[in-house]
Amino acid sequence: MTNIYRPTFEDGERPEGFRSRRARIGYELGTELIGASLWEVAPGEAAYPYHFHYADEELVIVLSGRPSLRTPEGVRELEEGEALRFPLGEEGAHQILNRSEETATFLAISSHGRPDVVVYPDSDKIGVGERLPRGGGLRAFFRRNDGVDYFEGERRSPD
Repeated sequence: MTNIYRPTFEDGERPEGFRSRRARIGYELGTELIGASLWEVAPGEAAYPYHFHYADEELVIVLSGRPSLRTPEGVRELEEGEALRFPLGEEGAHQILNRSEETATFLAISSHGRPDVVVYPDSDKIGVGERLPRGGGLRAFFRRNDGVDYFEGERRSPD
């Protein structure tokens, strides 16, 4: 049984600046249409890059600490108990970082179970993927300027 007070954090080292810890509660429970992750973000680190989704709507609830939220409107400090919604598209661009002196913890809940396109404005990347109930599935990232024409490499079906 999964318990957010005794989370099972993912293994693996994250790069400097993004050394947060994530427990994938939804994967542990085998959810198919709802994602849920518990995040712990150390001082001076970010949970993830600045991004927005085209298919996954997200909701975040700050459980402890005072993380900061970056959106298209700028950066502001959050308080414990604050709940936030990140809508689809550019309007929902967000990043949670910790500029405080104490660890911050938040719960992120999202729709999932269908393919998604994620845009990373800072690095001008696009991510495509699907989240399967037990993990895995399609997951790839591309630089936007590497785009090709729709018919690039295509040919008429052989006779």
